[in-house]
Amino acid sequence: MKRMEDKIVEQGELRSWDELIPDALGLIFSNLSLQEILTVIPRVCKSWGRAVSGPYCWQEIDIEEWSRRSNSEQLDRMLQMLITRSSGSLRKLCITGLSNDTTFTFIADNAGSLQSLRLPRSEIGDSIVEQVAAKLSNITVLDVSSCSKIGARGLESFGKNCKSLVELRRAMHPLEVADKVCQDDEAHAIASTMPKLKHLEIAYLLLSTTAVCEILSNCRELEFLDVRGCWGVKLDENFFQENYPNLKVLGPLIVDCYERNYWEYCSDYSDSSGYLAWELMEDAIEVSTNGSWDEPHGLEELELRFYEGFDDPVAAIDWPPSP
Repeated sequence: MKRMEDKIVEQGELRSWDELIPDALGLIFSNLSLQEILTVIPRVCKSWGRAVSGPYCWQEIDIEEWSRRSNSEQLDRMLQMLITRSSGSLRKLCITGLSNDTTFTFIADNAGSLQSLRLPRSEIGDSIVEQVAAKLSNITVLDVSSCSKIGARGLESFGKNCKSLVELRRAMHPLEVADKVCQDDEAHAIASTMPKLKHLEIAYLLLSTTAVCEILSNCRELEFLDVRGCWGVKLDENFFQENYPNLKVLGPLIVDCYERNYWEYCSDYSDSSGYLAWELMEDAIEVSTNGSWDEPHGLEELELRFYEGFDDPVAAIDWPPSP
């Protein structure tokens, strides 16, 4: 971590960092890594320790990269600690691989101000979504990509309770839908309960053209639609230009992509949208020139290690000192 100066200039006067109000410190600390906020900042001084122990740093919690390598117990402990610190002020939560209903219920019970929820590859199902969705009514952005246990019932429950939902990500891996025949019921759930959607990603769902048209007919504010890999969907370019001139569409066709320098030259293109049709979204699948499916290359991720016998959850995280 770059060394912070001891003094700042404010209205022509020198003031100590520890004299800043906690919410100002929280805004500054939010630009640091999770590791630094939890292990370095609290050791600097008492006022900084108080700032990171309070809600000021935790209105937006993004531990998606870290949670890829953590086990379920570590993820549960981290979420309980950080969400408790947010004291009900949490606005954005990004995680992956949530494995149990208990923690999802904890999130819903303690995040009444939550507006953006991203939980791809999670194991929660329709039943728990139906039970707690009413507590997540302020959500406007939702990502349930690769959540194979969530289906039409869960989507419908989210839609009925999250009246202001404007962005939904529901992209799947082809192998995750291999045992399904049709997912038009999911499209119907989206169309009937999410009329304010502006951004919709439903890549690789097994949908019919009729199902997609139902979404278009009911979600009149839609500006972006991703139907890549929805092989049963047939889109007419002239129809879209005439009826949905402001709608950007990706797919449904996927053209082979030649990998060079980690995706730099992907050139998949949708004539009907004018958009680059193969974006580097985390749930995207590479279609290589030999026809095989490969997982996308990931960046180096942060790993936390917890040990038993510590009363302080932060102290139980074994990280090296910041450089």
